[in-house]
Amino acid sequence: MPLRLIFMGTPDFAVPTLLELVAHGHEIAAVYTRAPKPAGRGMKLQPTPVEQEARRLGISVLTPTTLKTPEALEAFRTHNAEAAVVVAYGMILPQTILDAPPLGCFNLHGSLLPRWRGAAPINRAIMAGDAESGVMVMKMDVGLDTGDVAMAERLMISDTMTAADLHDALAPLGADLMVRAMGGLERGGLQLKKQSEQGVTYAAKIEKAEARIDWSKPARDVLRHIHGLSPFPGAWCEASLDGEAARIKILRCEPAKGAGEPGDLLDEQLAIACGGGAIRILELQRAGKAPMKAADFLRGTPLRPPARLS
Repeated sequence: MPLRLIFMGTPDFAVPTLLELVAHGHEIAAVYTRAPKPAGRGMKLQPTPVEQEARRLGISVLTPTTLKTPEALEAFRTHNAEAAVVVAYGMILPQTILDAPPLGCFNLHGSLLPRWRGAAPINRAIMAGDAESGVMVMKMDVGLDTGDVAMAERLMISDTMTAADLHDALAPLGADLMVRAMGGLERGGLQLKKQSEQGVTYAAKIEKAEARIDWSKPARDVLRHIHGLSPFPGAWCEASLDGEAARIKILRCEPAKGAGEPGDLLDEQLAIACGGGAIRILELQRAGKAPMKAADFLRGTPLRPPARLS
């Protein structure tokens, strides 16, 4: 028999899992998500991607500001769910909530635990130069991504992948994995394995101060830094444009030939010297403007040696 579930999630990453659970016949008793936030020109309240999808499907949506009160626990229990599925929800679940569903709460996490526990596993895996990433289904406990693991899928990370690329690859992979995990739970055959105590790393939230590009680092480190922060918050540098210092976000790049002082422009196609080797900018964004291909940028803003990025 399909399971009666509570789904808890917020961003685009969580939407494929919600859709797959519904498509496979599981009953979603309620969706928990973060409250709408002001966005856009008029700063109108914008519901989360998960809320938008849940309402389209006719599922009840709740946006509590806390789950730590007796009232929140009682509301959670009234759904009579057998289990909860959690995907990038953005709120801590207290022990009382974790204990409420008889079969437990299961989280989809975008890393190969215990590597990259925490808030930004996709970004950190790319920035660290990891060769692979993946998704894992974990039975939640009160620790930070420390629960026992049920299932995993792995995915190679190439140097061409940005955080957006990896996000878009992992989201459907994770949706399929969670459906398989819930199938195992439904049949009573879901096996759990404790996480290793070796290799634990933490994916701290990305801070704005990290986004500035350090051209003195080796080219591959610079490339991975740029791709790990693309598209948000975006790795940036400054260039002199029209006689003024202008901030430029670099969204995509590739290795390039050449050498020079870190930050030096090496040719007229945006090859930039790093501490060792060079990268070529492929996509970028000026402050207040839309992202664009490097060729389009160069048509309107010639940038030639001996220009320098800092």
